[in-house]
Amino acid sequence: MTLKAQVLICIVLIIALIAIVNMVRKRSLELKYVLVWICADIILFIFTLFPSTMGHVAAFFGIYSPVNMIFFMGFVLSLVIIFTLTLSLIHISEPTRPY
Repeated sequence: MTLKAQVLICIVLIIALIAIVNMVRKRSLELKYVLVWICADIILFIFTLFPSTMGHVAAFFGIYSPVNMIFFMGFVLSLVIIFTLTLSLIHISEPTRPY
């Protein structure tokens, strides 16, 4: 990855993180819904600063190419986001029960 690409990606990730934190601060979004996005942003920031770590992580999981590791991480992140949204939907849709 070139230095220009690293700088551009870092700037975009920092802007995204600032926007997310600002939305939580203004109470537009609840913190429990954006924790996954904040974690993903931080992980992507680390992999952008140190691109060789993606190769090490891919080798650890037995994945041939770091590019395939990126797709795998995107798939897992999508599953985590779907799971958290499903949990929140379940809590909203179930009737309140007196205990």
